[in-house]
Order: sequence, then structure tokens, then C-alpha cells
Amino acid sequence: MDKSISENGETTADGSIRGYDSLHQLLSANLKPELYQEVSRLLLGSNCGRSLEQIVLPDSAKALSSKHDFDLQAVSFSADKEQMRKPRVVRVGLIQNSIALPTTAPFSDQKRGIFEKLKPMIDAAGAAGVNILCLQEAWTMPFAFCTREKKWCEFAEPVNGESTKFLQELAKKYNMVIVSPILERDMDHGEVLWNTAVIIGNNGNIIGKHRKNHIPRVGDFNESTYYMEGDTGHPVFETVFGKIAVNICYGRHHPLNWLAFGLNGAEIVFNPSATVGELSEPMWPVEARNAAIANSYFVGSINRVGTEVFPNAFTSGDGKPQHNDFGHFYGSSYFSAPDASCTPSLSRCRDGLMISDMDLNLCRQYKDKWGFRMTARYEVYADLLGEYIKPDFKPRVVSDPMLHKNSS
Repeated sequence: MDKSISENGETTADGSIRGYDSLHQLLSANLKPELYQEVSRLLLGSNCGRSLEQIVLPDSAKALSSKHDFDLQAVSFSADKEQMRKPRVVRVGLIQNSIALPTTAPFSDQKRGIFEKLKPMIDAAGAAGVNILCLQEAWTMPFAFCTREKKWCEFAEPVNGESTKFLQELAKKYNMVIVSPILERDMDHGEVLWNTAVIIGNNGNIIGKHRKNHIPRVGDFNESTYYMEGDTGHPVFETVFGKIAVNICYGRHHPLNWLAFGLNGAEIVFNPSATVGELSEPMWPVEARNAAIANSYFVGSINRVGTEVFPNAFTSGDGKPQHNDFGHFYGSSYFSAPDASCTPSLSRCRDGLMISDMDLNLCRQYKDKWGFRMTARYEVYADLLGEYIKPDFKPRVVSDPMLHKNSS
């Protein structure tokens, strides 16, 4: 990639930052090594008092990355050695990708093209020994929910549909749990649509599903045209590799949503997303990392890549001129740990596979260290929430009596 700095802005036409794939690539190329090391410590934190260590991946995984031109990164989170428990190290992967064909191509070709694009990336994860893999939100299709056109509903499928069958074979082949976020069509309840994550077990079985709890109505994100808030609560799925949960996209803006997965015992929470730079990029490095700290679990954040142009222009009632795209999906997928450390992000403009080893013992170690569960006041929060949802709720505000005296 050309690393020349653009003259008229931070972001170039291909979605990169001043011609670089990511912020960390920009900093490492332009700062002296000792300064970059200190900046990296502040941006990424430290894991057990050390910088995150790189994982040496097999040549077969690196060859697939080179042949199919996707970003490949791998780092390791460690935990302190314990006397009574053995390490519980699990290898986890995240895949971010752009669509394979223009949105004007036949729908079946678009879907097949995405399958063909992801196959070598999943193969690379398998070659690298990934135990749990999560794909991005609505990975089988363009993120067409800005358009409000109902033709895109054709991409919907039942939980045991085409994409699940495709991934079941790969899950069995690589002994891998796969989290597959799709547009679900519920065949048993009027064929309505849901934004759903299907959890596929390492034996190729379907462990369960989770439906998106929070549906955005902001900017171009008019998703309630297609599906409404989910009805599955906050399930945690116990797999052979650990307890996982899925906080789909917009749910990351809701702290109580993160909390509920933690209360149910999650050790890793995935946040498969589709979000654009103008709307959310300053929030992206903060929210998931904050959730990992507050809830003493690992978080894997995935965002799709690229600018998806649709054939018909649309507006969103925000006064902006009609347009044919959402904006740039900025990728930047990464992992966060309960000790406030996090990985560098994947590319802002390329497909990518992020791999991390994580010792799940770190979750309990940080529960013990900070005592967030012990010091929380759940009964107080429950009382307030119980009152808040009542129609006659009144906020408890204690006003300075002088305010009213002066106004009279």
C-alpha cells in the first residue's frame, strides 16, 4: 500500500488513515521505537505487566493470508500462574470482510461470492488451531438495512439454513466453535425476520442462537424496517472451550446489556458489528474495552470493511442529501481483556483474521483483584430499575431550595 500522507485529510479514498492500514501502523512508521513503545503501552495497556506477545503461526496460515490478501495478526493474553488451577488457554479468532460482488449482482451470486471469500480465511483459522471463531454481523449479505427496501429480505434464512450448513462442515473439520451472525427467517412464527447469531458447536451441531437485543434508529441505521428487538434475553453458551456470549452490534452502547452477559457467567463476549466511521469510530476503541474491564471477561469486537454502494439512493430524515452508501465500514477488529489490555486492531480497509490466545483464568483473577461483583449494589440498582419502568416514576432529584426562591 502507498504510505504517502494525504494532503487534504486524515482518511484516504480506500478508507485507510493517511494511507496506512491502521492507527498502530501509522504510529509505528512515524515514531521513534522507544516513543512508539510508550505510546503503545498507553493505547494497548499491559497484560500481567508486560506487552502482549506475538504468536508464531504456521506457514500454511500465512500462505493463505498472502494468497488471498487478508490481514493476519496473532497475539497472546496470559494470566498469572496459579497453584490450584491449570491454565485454561483457548485460541480465538475474529474475521472481518468486505462484500465480494457489487450489490447490483444477482443475490445468489453475492452470497456465493462471500462464501468463497471466507472459506480460505476460515481455513487459515483452522490451520492456526483456532478453537472459537466469530464472523461479522449479517456476514452473508451486504448491510442493506439503510435502504428500507424489502427485496433484501431474500437473504434471510432459517437457523439451519445454507450458511449454517456451510459452516457446520468447517466446524467439524477443524474442531472449531463458530459464531455465525445472520439475517434469520423464523419459519415457525410467521416467517418474521431477526438479526441472529447462530452458535455452531465443534462437532458441527447447533448449540443455540441469540437474537439482537437493541435495534438502532440513528442516522442511516433504520434496521427496525426489517426486524425488531430480540426475544432471547442474555444467554451464555457453554462450549468445550469456554462460556461465550454474543452482544450484537448496537448492544455495545448499552452497559446493562454487557452486564447481563457477565452475570450469566460469560468468559468471552463477541460483538459482531457493522458500523461506519462518521457515526461511531471514536467510540469503537472504548466501549468494548470498558465492558471487558467492568465485567471481568474477554471481548472480541468485529466490524465489516469497505463502502457498500446500493443501486437506489436513500435518505434518513436527517436533512442530508440522498446518497447511495452508508459510509465506510472501518474494520479495526480487536480483542480486549479484563486487565484493560487490548490487541492492536486489524486493518481499517482490508479483510482480516485476528487470532488471540487467552488464558481464561484471567477472568477470575481480575474479579478477585478488583472485586466488582462483591462491591456492586445490585439490590439498589434493581430497586431503581423496578421503579423506573413504572408509568408513574418520578426521578429522585434533590433541588436547592434557593433555586425556587430566586425564581419567584
